[in-house]
Amino acid sequence: MRERALKIVLVVVGLFFTAAAYPALGGLRNPANSDTGDTMQMAIYATLGVFLLIAARRPSGHRSLIAFAAWSSFAHAFVMSALGFEIPELRTGFLIGSAILVVIGVALIALAPAKTGGPASAPPA
Repeated sequence: MRERALKIVLVVVGLFFTAAAYPALGGLRNPANSDTGDTMQMAIYATLGVFLLIAARRPSGHRSLIAFAAWSSFAHAFVMSALGFEIPELRTGFLIGSAILVVIGVALIALAPAKTGGPASAPPA
C-alpha cells in the first residue's frame, strides 16, 4: 500500500515538475521579457520531474533521487519563504508556493522506500 502511494505521489509530483518546461520554453522564446533565473530554475525542475516519473516504476532503486527531490523542495521553500517576508508584494505567492513544496517534501520523505540491507549498504571490509 505504501509503495503504491509513493508511486502515485511520484507520478503527480513528476508531472507537476515536468510542467515547468512550459515556462522555461517561454523564457527561452522571449528572453528579453523573462527572468533568466526563473527560466533556469524551471529547466531544472522539468528535468527533475522527468526523473521522478522514471523513478515511479521502481522507487526502491531511486532512493537518493527521491531524497534529493524532498530535501531540495524543503530548501527551495525555506529560501522562498524568507524572500516572501522581505518582499511584501510577493509574500502571498511565495508563501503558497513554499507550502506546496513543503507538502511535496513531507510526502516524499514519509513514503520513501526503506533502506535495504544489501551489499551496497554494507560498510567496506
